[in-house]
Amino acid sequence: MNAPSFITVGDGTRLAYRFDGQADKPVLMLSNSIGTTMAMWDPQIASLSENFYILRYDARGHGASDAPAGAYSLDRLGHDVVELLDALHLDRVHFLGISLGGFVGQWLGIYAPQRLDKLILANTSAYLGPSPQWNERIRQLQTSPDMAAVAENFLGNWFSADFMRRRPDTIEIFRAMLLTTPPQGLAGSFAAVRDTDLRRTATLIDLPVLIIAGQYDTVTALSHSEALAALLPQARLKVLPVVHLSNIERPVEFVAWVREFLR
Repeated sequence: MNAPSFITVGDGTRLAYRFDGQADKPVLMLSNSIGTTMAMWDPQIASLSENFYILRYDARGHGASDAPAGAYSLDRLGHDVVELLDALHLDRVHFLGISLGGFVGQWLGIYAPQRLDKLILANTSAYLGPSPQWNERIRQLQTSPDMAAVAENFLGNWFSADFMRRRPDTIEIFRAMLLTTPPQGLAGSFAAVRDTDLRRTATLIDLPVLIIAGQYDTVTALSHSEALAALLPQARLKVLPVVHLSNIERPVEFVAWVREFLR
């Protein structure tokens, strides 16, 4: 992958981003899950760039972006996207967010809907509380981070056992992403999830929304996607027989649904 470009947002944090494809096509912005970089979309880029100019970025705390210490907020993560769009002179985009990226997508749909055309929310939720479970994870990352153990826990929650057996090459790519994620970036992102509850405000998202869920998702359970779909007036729900990273386990169906929805 070519070297990313950078912008600096209002609080001084430097964010990495890159484009793929042809600039005369509609822009589709991709937003990652916790613990991954923009490289998590690599398998989909060739196919999606046939129809779209792809903009992806590393969320603060991840990849080539800065990882400031302290708790992040969903409001800050959302403003990171708005400031990136402003810097690139992009008025409106299609937005696809998975997991934490789906939280960011919901924030944009509530607080910056004028920047979006259509919204895709994959393997996400309006609320993933309660706080104590997140506080314990944050404490461990701040005091005695064992990133190898953290990586194993993530991988087991992201992929089915069958996929992990069949695709060790893919698993190693994602293990490497996790092992290079700064502990304070992960802790800051956990705080954003801990403090987010969009179950009331998500009803304000009055845009065409596609929700993609994993039938066996143990992170953002299928019931969370069903609840989100019931909240959103223009939502449609699609379910894949996967765990959490649906774009990786079932890329063909995932891309087909994205393209069909955005067409």
